[in-house]
Amino acid sequence: MQSSARNQLKGKVTKINHGSVNDTIKIELAGGDRLVATITSESTQTLGLSTGTSVIALIKAPWVMVATHAENVKVSARNQLNGVIEHLKTGAVNTEVGIRLKGGTVITAMITNDSAEALQLHQGQSTTAIVKASHVILAVAN
Repeated sequence: MQSSARNQLKGKVTKINHGSVNDTIKIELAGGDRLVATITSESTQTLGLSTGTSVIALIKAPWVMVATHAENVKVSARNQLNGVIEHLKTGAVNTEVGIRLKGGTVITAMITNDSAEALQLHQGQSTTAIVKASHVILAVAN
């Protein structure tokens, strides 16, 4: 599978909560980190998802928010993944932030240089990657 989505995270479905329109899919990533995706019930059926199904979670880097000191922060986004900044790559406008999660998976965020400066980001810093469940696209192998 080829995709322009920077984050292609492999995992297995651990639970599906069925709704009348949308389903919530809980996923355990390769290193044990957990992710939640909200997709249509039709997509759940089309992809043949069930507990134990291997999936790839696609998340575009600009959809990943970065937070520091987020221990007591409450946000509406379902996915709050703790990790350490592995790399920073500053461009003319944006900064790429690579965050190694506790389980070893790396998730990449693309934030503005102003945001990176305001957060005083640096390699080795503890941080949280925040992703709305509706921003997680699921794929399965054919």
